[in-house]
Amino acid sequence: MTVSTILYDDRTTAGLSADVDGDHLWLTPAELQQATGWKLEPEGLCRGDACVRLDTGWQDAQGRVDLAAFARYMGQPVVREDAAGAWAFGESVNARRDQLFSLEAPDFTLPDLDGKLHSLSDFRGKKVFLFSWGSY
Repeated sequence: MTVSTILYDDRTTAGLSADVDGDHLWLTPAELQQATGWKLEPEGLCRGDACVRLDTGWQDAQGRVDLAAFARYMGQPVVREDAAGAWAFGESVNARRDQLFSLEAPDFTLPDLDGKLHSLSDFRGKKVFLFSWGSY
């Protein structure tokens, strides 16, 4: 089967050839790195300074890596749409928990009435009053 789209973090990778076996998504190491940024190294799967020891169930005899099993181990929710051949991987539970405990709002950029863009990060360390309105 060919997976048309993988959504991982802020990446959208289309047209990858991957094997789907039930809840398993098998990618070559090159496809894994392209879609996720995780690289197969002797230490395991590495991304930046972080490395995760490769579990025996994550790699097959052909050297492919089961991205779905790795994501589940990392606490990432996995959703797939078989008809479209799409797989989406959410942020890990630990990362979401850390964001909530930090009490820091995610950054965003919006225009003012004159069209000038303002980012929340421009006001870090200052008190900010946000007002939103909708006519639902």
